Amino acid sequence: MEKLKEFLNKKDIVISVKRYGIDALSAMAQGLFCSLLIGTILNTLGTHMGIPFLSATIATVSGIDYTVGGLASAMSGPAMAAAIGYALHCPPLVLFSLITVGFAANALGGAGGPLAVYFIAVIASEFGKAVSKETKVDILVTPLVTIGVGILVSALLAPTLGKIALKVGELIMLATNLQPFLMGIVVSVLMGIALTLPISSAAICAAFGLTGLAGGAAVAGCCAQMVGFAVMSFPENKFGGLVSQGIGTSMLQMGNIIKNPKIWIAPILTSAITGPIATCLFHMEMNGTAVSSGMGTCGFVGQIGVYTGWVNDMAQGLKTAITMQDWLGLFMVSFLLPAVLCPVINMVLKKIGWVKTGDMKLS
Repeated sequence: MEKLKEFLNKKDIVISVKRYGIDALSAMAQGLFCSLLIGTILNTLGTHMGIPFLSATIATVSGIDYTVGGLASAMSGPAMAAAIGYALHCPPLVLFSLITVGFAANALGGAGGPLAVYFIAVIASEFGKAVSKETKVDILVTPLVTIGVGILVSALLAPTLGKIALKVGELIMLATNLQPFLMGIVVSVLMGIALTLPISSAAICAAFGLTGLAGGAAVAGCCAQMVGFAVMSFPENKFGGLVSQGIGTSMLQMGNIIKNPKIWIAPILTSAITGPIATCLFHMEMNGTAVSSGMGTCGFVGQIGVYTGWVNDMAQGLKTAITMQDWLGLFMVSFLLPAVLCPVINMVLKKIGWVKTGDMKLS
């Protein structure tokens, strides 16, 4: 046992919640952002701003036409796997081999590909690290083991993992459609909390394919945390904090939350309010890419995703036009309500002494 521990330590194979549940999951979201999400944004810009370079077919592979954005989106599996490998401190030969593993896992996982990529990339990474530089023919052994294990596990597990992720996502979305008020609260609160925690709400939404009303509730919860923290901490952090939290991430407040967890009450209550408003009053749906559901106002990706969904629905004949109520709902749920409700709730918390000035100061 001691020899095994020494070997794992030498190979930097750390079996922990932080390494797999935080580092790897957060990196996976970055991989998705740099492929699928950027591809979606580029396609949207090309189509609706009339940019020929972005809307034109630049490559045809196996009879499928690709735009610039299409090529970026097609690389989501390799991008996720490589990002996960980077987070797990993989040596170069393992990291580069994960590109193939990510492609296989995503393809075999189907609609639930992101979840399959997550598990399989972690497994292939650790096996690759275990054999890395253990032989004189490392250039052959390490890629063979990494890709071999990755492809084998993909063939065995990816379809099942993909189906599980799809079914879980479908269950959440069905429950939200049947109980939009209750599930609007549950999804909004949980996704908002996940966004502020050092894990990835975007990766969770992508893994389970959360779209539709459930996706809209997720957007509401994430916006409540980001805009809420940005506005209510403005006296301490000024415009720098407003921007870094409002269109960056509310995760910056995690250190302050550990010091005084009560500063989290206002954003959580706000998400519990805006979630059902999104689902029941405005019927706000996320019919763009699922990863956008967990991005909130980060780079306005959540809002771009909702808009892309409107466009997709119109193209499919599911929506006749983008109405003023659509825009009003998106603006109120994403910006106005969090900016008003969160500071008001925080004022009450200050009056009863649960929160003090300076508790949300960013270092």
